[in-house]
Amino acid sequence: MLAALLDGMDTALLALAADGTVTHWNHEAEQLLGWPAAEAVGRRGLTGWAVRGEDAGATESALLAALRAPGRQVNDYALLTKDGRRVLVRGQTCAVRDADGRAAGVYCVFTAVHAQIGLERSLALSEALCDDAPWGVLLVDADLRPAVVNTPAARALESGRDALLGRPLGELLDQGAEELEAVLQHVLAEGEPPGLSDLWVTLRAPDAERPRRCWRSGFVRLASPLSEEPAPLGVAWLFQDVTDAKQAEQDGALLRFRTQQLHRASRAAADCPDPREAAAVHLDYALAGFADHALVDLVAPARGGDDAGADGDGAPARLRRALASPAGSPGPCASPQPSAVPVAYAAGHPALQAYARGGSVRASVGPSGDDGWAAARRWPDGTVHALCVVLRSRARTLGVATFLRTPARRPFDRADAAYAEEVAVRIAAALDLASSAGG
Repeated sequence: MLAALLDGMDTALLALAADGTVTHWNHEAEQLLGWPAAEAVGRRGLTGWAVRGEDAGATESALLAALRAPGRQVNDYALLTKDGRRVLVRGQTCAVRDADGRAAGVYCVFTAVHAQIGLERSLALSEALCDDAPWGVLLVDADLRPAVVNTPAARALESGRDALLGRPLGELLDQGAEELEAVLQHVLAEGEPPGLSDLWVTLRAPDAERPRRCWRSGFVRLASPLSEEPAPLGVAWLFQDVTDAKQAEQDGALLRFRTQQLHRASRAAADCPDPREAAAVHLDYALAGFADHALVDLVAPARGGDDAGADGDGAPARLRRALASPAGSPGPCASPQPSAVPVAYAAGHPALQAYARGGSVRASVGPSGDDGWAAARRWPDGTVHALCVVLRSRARTLGVATFLRTPARRPFDRADAAYAEEVAVRIAAALDLASSAGG
């Protein structure tokens, strides 16, 4: 059994008695140096066959020094192969003691230096990746559970390194976990995917500093080098947070699209003979990629016959519907002729608030749900987000434009309000021109 164990080792081994006689020589030593065990065992010393005469003194002295030194000694030796080539090896030498504790010989486990250096370099790289790498590194086992997490990865997941080990990815990520698991399963089965991929994920932690993030990710399958057929040990997931760069890229693309829409709308409106039709064209172009519905309400003329656009004395405004996008199927805005009946907006309606403030007002359905929220505000069913902006022209407030979104879109933000105000300026100019041309 001992002979089988020594022959089955993955590293070369030789043993010397206290007088320098070779007592053991395993199969890996034969593979490395070419000397079979039958020719090696029983020789006195290594001089003249496994070591050159010039190197013999230093080599054998270093090997037998383990008889008197405690623990293991690590040294580099220049050995000879059977065909006369020199091989530099790195060996670990240790004394073999008998039942009385006296040194009876030494054994030396050795490998070629280049293989040892390669192993040490791989270990050093693994340690550096798991401690000091600028990217997050997370090693996932075959069950898709984190097995090793480095410091940047733990910081990105806003948790401790030990707390992440063994937990399913679904407990760490709210959105993006299924996509990530699909990629990991593909890498385990087929190998690493080509190139890098950007994954948008949302942390499940309720107090996350930035819940939605974009991680540029690369994946490498880990396989055991010791098995005849490489068996996957897991996947190394390397990622870097590129949320700011990705958000800036998306914001730039959105700004370019909206600028192009304003340009197209201006050119199309210039060919409209009726200014009210031009206002409808501006509203149609603004809806693309921005909102699902849009309404334009104009201020009803005062009872004394004053100008409809004049600022009032603080009394609630009466708004009439002038333009509206179809509430059912997509299509151009409805008839540009204003209605004679004021819209029955209740007090505190966002459109009335925008008119009173002379600025933009954003509104969204509350956490309780949208049951009756849109109907109470005279908006189409399914509306959950609204943005009301005033129509100003020649220092007068002409009315209010309202943009509406369904649950498929996110709430309006400040950038959306700025764009809507730019559209409202153009609509107000067209409607003001229509009012002046009509008398």
